[in-house]
Amino acid sequence: MAAECLMFRRHGPATTRSSMPDIYQEALGELGAVFRHLNARSVDAAVEIIAEANRITLFGVGREGLQMKGFAMRLYHLGLKAHVVGDMTTPPIGQGDILIASAGPGAFSTVLGLMGVAAAAGAATMVVTAQPMGEAAKRADHVLLIPAQTMADDQGAGPVSVLPMGSLYEGAQYVLFEIMILKLRRRLAVTAEAMRANHTNLE
Repeated sequence: MAAECLMFRRHGPATTRSSMPDIYQEALGELGAVFRHLNARSVDAAVEIIAEANRITLFGVGREGLQMKGFAMRLYHLGLKAHVVGDMTTPPIGQGDILIASAGPGAFSTVLGLMGVAAAAGAATMVVTAQPMGEAAKRADHVLLIPAQTMADDQGAGPVSVLPMGSLYEGAQYVLFEIMILKLRRRLAVTAEAMRANHTNLE
């Protein structure tokens, strides 16, 4: 059946896809706006910092944490020494390493605590956030700003995303991280075939 002919039925007569509110395009439009306001130079700087790091340890809480885990997986596919905080095989962090933590709304107690541990061990810290004046950004060596709604600003009189709570930020994280992987692949001269060879076969 052609996509345009798909029908949906919910507690009443079937309706065509075209008669439904086009929230898909609205959500995509919001994501597009995030990337139009993204500082491309800060992204390139983050890519360079990651490329030059020894070990890369990543952390995030909740849904942000899921995006950080996905980013760690792709970094591993590139052949980098990427680990996720909390995994039993995560090595200690120290000089020449970097902790990349997500704190979309500005700060989380766990993020601040881990940043302190990393700094004390001589590692660099990078914070991915939507709040450049947040506590995590103030303490970080490097900041990667994603200008998107989080739970810090999903209420009140200002514009509110069609997506719930911090979903716009988390969706932007996914897209941004995949683009950063493409930039890193070019920077490190890693082929698509080499990345694929690093994918697990235990599935």
